[in-house]
Amino acid sequence: MTTLLTTAHSVSALWKAPPLGGSRQFWGWLNAVFNKVDYERIKTVGPDRAASEWLLRCGAKVRYQGFDRWQQDYNGLPTGPLGRYKIQAIDATESCIMYRGFDHLDGLKHLEEIKFNRCMYIEDTCMERLSQIENLQASLRRVELVSCGNVTDKGIIFLHHLRNLEHLFLSDLPGIKEKEKTVERLQTALPKLAIELDLP
Repeated sequence: MTTLLTTAHSVSALWKAPPLGGSRQFWGWLNAVFNKVDYERIKTVGPDRAASEWLLRCGAKVRYQGFDRWQQDYNGLPTGPLGRYKIQAIDATESCIMYRGFDHLDGLKHLEEIKFNRCMYIEDTCMERLSQIENLQASLRRVELVSCGNVTDKGIIFLHHLRNLEHLFLSDLPGIKEKEKTVERLQTALPKLAIELDLP
């Protein structure tokens, strides 16, 4: 017992409080770990399962094709035959997904809807990467961007590559400075796209 107390005391004596701002650095590091892509895992379990694990780990939700319920409990991810559960929609509200994790989206062939709502790590490079994914260029129908302060006009314009996009909702995006010009460019590229704006 004495040894245990001595050891515990020694550990607490060695421990020092992190410097001011250390907490932010720690969470930034942890979020980067959560977004790391494990390509072997994708090969083993398939793109939809691996993407589900990434998204739920980062605090997002997914909805599978043929299901009404949103899946948000990592430990409750469905098991069964590989390939049975296809991601149809992603709700990334207040999640920590970031650019480095977007390779998880490469193999998704049934994703029709994605919501980025108050996502602090979503930026123009994420919009560019999203628009470059061949499967998503064909499958994505609806995109929502709300309160993502790092997205600018440049990021929104990248979305013109999503050739089957039907509905785009934009709200509270302070990085958008030329909304009329940006909307015009999108409408020219995607004449059937309905754009809903809630921007100053």
